[in-house]
Amino acid sequence: MKGMYTSSLKKKVAYFTMEIALDPEIHTYSGGLGVLAGDTLRSFADLEVPAVGVTQLNDEGYTRQELSDEGDQIDSKNEWEPEAYLERIPETTTVEIEDKEVKIGAWKKTVESSHHDHSVPILFLDTDLEENEDQFREITKRLYGGDQRYRLFQEIILGIGGCRILDEIGHEIETYHMNESHSSLLALELLKRHDMEEERVKDLCVFTTHTPEGAGHDRFNYDLVEEVLGDYIPVPKLKELSQEDNLHMTKLALNLSGYINAVSKRHEEVTREMFPDYSIDSITNGVHIPRWVSPSFGELYDEYISGWRKDPYKLKHAGRIPGEELWDAHSEEKSKLIEYVEKNTGIDMNDYIFTIGFARRAAPYKRANLIFHDVERLKQIAKDVGEFQVLFAGKAHPQGEMSKEMIKKVNSRIRDLREDIKMAYLENYNIELGAMMTSGVDLWLNTPERGREACGTSGMKASCNGVPQLSTLDGWWIEGHLEGVTGWKIGLDPEEKSEKADEIDAKDLYETLEEKILPKYYADKKKWIEIMKNSISFNASYYNTHRMVREYFLNAYS
Repeated sequence: MKGMYTSSLKKKVAYFTMEIALDPEIHTYSGGLGVLAGDTLRSFADLEVPAVGVTQLNDEGYTRQELSDEGDQIDSKNEWEPEAYLERIPETTTVEIEDKEVKIGAWKKTVESSHHDHSVPILFLDTDLEENEDQFREITKRLYGGDQRYRLFQEIILGIGGCRILDEIGHEIETYHMNESHSSLLALELLKRHDMEEERVKDLCVFTTHTPEGAGHDRFNYDLVEEVLGDYIPVPKLKELSQEDNLHMTKLALNLSGYINAVSKRHEEVTREMFPDYSIDSITNGVHIPRWVSPSFGELYDEYISGWRKDPYKLKHAGRIPGEELWDAHSEEKSKLIEYVEKNTGIDMNDYIFTIGFARRAAPYKRANLIFHDVERLKQIAKDVGEFQVLFAGKAHPQGEMSKEMIKKVNSRIRDLREDIKMAYLENYNIELGAMMTSGVDLWLNTPERGREACGTSGMKASCNGVPQLSTLDGWWIEGHLEGVTGWKIGLDPEEKSEKADEIDAKDLYETLEEKILPKYYADKKKWIEIMKNSISFNASYYNTHRMVREYFLNAYS
């Protein structure tokens, strides 16, 4: 395997992403898209893929979340110090915005392989330079902040500015990989460089879409585009490439990419329905196993599964791990989590009580409140079948009022049930807390409305720590689910639809907890440990970014 990708690619892959999660102290991400980007670049380093990452600095972060006593999300800047983690590089470039020259600098961080000396540089674009006007100095400050004009500014910096600074540094790029459509303007930059030859640009571009929601695709009014971009590309040409009343960034990427993929098999189906005129493949997401395996499980794998860090597929041999040692490793991680909860919330939880985790970007379609559909039934299960406690976490977008209302409702239910079931909503969810939760709970809960989850990698992180999942059949879980083997499903099959989906799903969730999960956990420890092992050997061995990057190499990059 050594050198395979280095020798097969003549030049580099440039991986463009608006957000990236590399370190808990570098607040350049909001959720799963950024976490995937960080994991992908780690696997690039491990697999010796010649690559460079391009993102924006976001030195005011996404948002820092605090919760009031009533459960209201209070937002503030989540600032961090680039000087403490990154290296300023001397190369700069410029773009034109509103007929004014905007200078772009960059910072660099290098991602090192976990087992050899290959590394991948990541560039963080920065417009906070004294040569720029005040409004332009703000462009790379806040992730997903501001209005439409501000967002268009950011996408110009990422797409056009990112392309240009790679040239200034001297990177020779063979493939431009757009991780979501925020960087789609890079395709226009390439189009201009190649005499408007669209087929040549398609040979250079790969586009990964993560959004099964029509409203989630960025669109910009052509009047705004003309004001901001000027005559960079004539508006009639933009309309031809977008085929919409507004500049549709996803359509732009679709029309100028030679390879297009969704991020799970189900998401491929949904995306083909949304964009029927395009050839769309799927490469199911994964997680970087060495990053997400907890310390206790890492020691266990080191002892019983030699070489798992280099080749996560070896985790298929998890069955050889002694059951008691697996249980002890899990108990150690669970104790760390419970200690964190008690320290940060004051809620007294118990290591020996079955613990359910639900943590992800707060959005109404993810249905964090589904478990509360029938609170009397929930209380009865805890009283008659077995005690359980529940942990929630997740941030809403600062402008996402419906998402904030969802968080408030969940916290209201937590207060209402405090005498019957211990629950907590943990503030300021980040990758450090995510790692603690996905390794420390006993069951990972995921309840998205069907067809609305592109992939959902949190359950993959849980699986590499032996934590099974209970989830609606959507995203990756349609592929990773084996009933009673790797976890359990909730409610309807993927193709089924009902106006009473919430009611049906909640009823099935309660029945599965009551009849299958809690009895097994409390009365059949041997069987429960077997399911934990299956979660590792079936899912962690496959749903990882090493496998995912190999698929990109075979299908998109070569």
